[in-house]
Amino acid sequence: MLIDVHAHFFPERSARADWREYNASRLRAGERIGITVHLNSVLGTFGRSSPTYFPSPADVTYGNEWAFGLQREQPRRVRTYVCVNPNYPDHALAEIERGRAAGAVGIKLAASRRATDPLLDPICAAGARHGLPILHHIWQHRRRDWPGQEASDAAELCHLAARHPTVHFILAHIGGGGDWLHSLAVVSRHGNVLVDLSGSGVDGGMLEACLAAVGAERLLWGTDMTMETGWAKLRYLERLLPPEPLELIRWKNAARIFPPRSFPGD
Repeated sequence: MLIDVHAHFFPERSARADWREYNASRLRAGERIGITVHLNSVLGTFGRSSPTYFPSPADVTYGNEWAFGLQREQPRRVRTYVCVNPNYPDHALAEIERGRAAGAVGIKLAASRRATDPLLDPICAAGARHGLPILHHIWQHRRRDWPGQEASDAAELCHLAARHPTVHFILAHIGGGGDWLHSLAVVSRHGNVLVDLSGSGVDGGMLEACLAAVGAERLLWGTDMTMETGWAKLRYLERLLPPEPLELIRWKNAARIFPPRSFPGD
């Protein structure tokens, strides 16, 4: 089994005119790589109707509904995170409940509010109640504010993880840009934070540093947008690790933190 914990498919109302072709190509690439399940999150219309990281409630609902529909169409290959915007607390909590009823297995927080903000606490409390892990968009060592988003770094995510010790948090795309060594130094002290290996970065020594910082027990394989770099990291891990820790990263860690029976054969 191979679980991609960080996948994106594009909905019809997104800015991509080729959304059908893109989604089909992702599934084809997944078959070639050997991906059993893509864990999908849809950020509304990805900026077409409202800002990507500050989506309107209507956009959030649309994106989630489209994602639930894709899961129904691909019941063996696709699972869903319910995306929420914590700037609309009541709507966010309602979306989580709606997502659970539709089969969502996790929660996605992007960059709508910094991880240190108390607006995230009710969302995390809902994650704790329902046993849903939270995938949190992270900029590795944020040194300044970036336009169009309230990006969090690993130190800020760890503040949130310390406030909610029974929730599993997934630090998104350690290879997504920025100082990943800074992130690893902070994350190593917080056992409920797992590291998602996705992102286009394939720096020498990155995977070895991840293993040294948190061990194979807290690493999750994923691709994000660039599936070829996820494939390259998987091939490297196959040569770096013996079978048992490799299986943890490929799927067993994900099966442990997501709700029971989230994945085929689980």
